[in-house]
Amino acid sequence: MKKHYSIAIDGPAAAGKSSVAKILAKKFNLIYIDTGAMYRAFTYAVIKEKLNPKDENESCTLIGKVDIILNKNGTVLCNGEDVSKKIREFEVSSNVSYISSYKDIRLEMVKLQRKMAEGNSVIMDGRDIGTYVLPNADLKIYQIAEIEERAKRRHLENVEKNIDSTFDNVLNDLRNRDYIDSHRAFAPLKPADDAIILDTTHLNKNEVVEKISSLIKEKLGLIEDEQ
Repeated sequence: MKKHYSIAIDGPAAAGKSSVAKILAKKFNLIYIDTGAMYRAFTYAVIKEKLNPKDENESCTLIGKVDIILNKNGTVLCNGEDVSKKIREFEVSSNVSYISSYKDIRLEMVKLQRKMAEGNSVIMDGRDIGTYVLPNADLKIYQIAEIEERAKRRHLENVEKNIDSTFDNVLNDLRNRDYIDSHRAFAPLKPADDAIILDTTHLNKNEVVEKISSLIKEKLGLIEDEQ
């Protein structure tokens, strides 16, 4: 049996990747790496510095100046500031796909992501984990759902977190993000050739967790952490 394993979960925005990956990380004693939070934190830094996130040259001036830490308790630090809630607000959500489309920023983030995964058993979710960040991942899942269902889930999630949100705004934002993510020139959103496609439109979170758990046990031979 291998000493370390890597699991990649890719898919469009609001497909439920992060919430599922967090649960799976605890079940199988894996390190969870939320790559989306990293791009959101960088986007937050760009906006905080009053730079234009839609301007690649302006945004890239912050490369090397943004310190991002993902804590085990789920908090996200950006240059020492806890931005866990702020990076989920609409201004960041509506601009993160621009930031994540810039090649130099992606290269910087990917370098950090690969370093986090080195020598560890990890589960990592994002847009290009199986195709680019961890092309040799032991298990690749491409998680999808119909856009209306994704918008519904994200809107309810925002409401629960007291983040200003309307269904129409979320739906339009997701359409825009889907287009940008799948049409960017560098490492676009698409399933890896060896990824397992999982449509979660009619599945609840627990059902998705169970389906992926079965794949982890079957294909990797991992067992659930008794703790």
